[in-house]
Amino acid sequence: MPVNPELLGRTFPPAPPYLVGREKVREFSRAVFATNPINLDVDAARAAGHADLVAPPTFAIVVQEITLAQLLAEEDSGIDFTRVVHGDQRFTTTRAIVAGDELTAQLAVTSVKTLGGHSMVTAESTITDAAGEHVVTAISTLVVRGDE
Repeated sequence: MPVNPELLGRTFPPAPPYLVGREKVREFSRAVFATNPINLDVDAARAAGHADLVAPPTFAIVVQEITLAQLLAEEDSGIDFTRVVHGDQRFTTTRAIVAGDELTAQLAVTSVKTLGGHSMVTAESTITDAAGEHVVTAISTLVVRGDE
């Protein structure tokens, strides 16, 4: 079953808020080998002018994943997750994510293409803070492999 081209332009309801925890920032930092003290030590982060630990820029994928789950759960999407590979990932950041942020993400499908027997779906998750201010937009392109 091919990816439903009518996904293009679809916007999903905002995901439940995600509260960024210090230990999640530390765990993610260690996982991606982010060794800057502002990612691991609260005193270092505050000395550098931040309210709390600073998440590495790619931490936004943790929040975006919640919205991608909404897309993958769509019954009419035509996306077979067993055939999905991650094609591309980009971030457009307004400010760093810090521990204590309450973030809300909303996903929109911005592109659906078919190339050969494969489909490519690009989805943008706009992530805002509790005040409604933009923090980061995470843009993922998923490749749905066709029949071999």
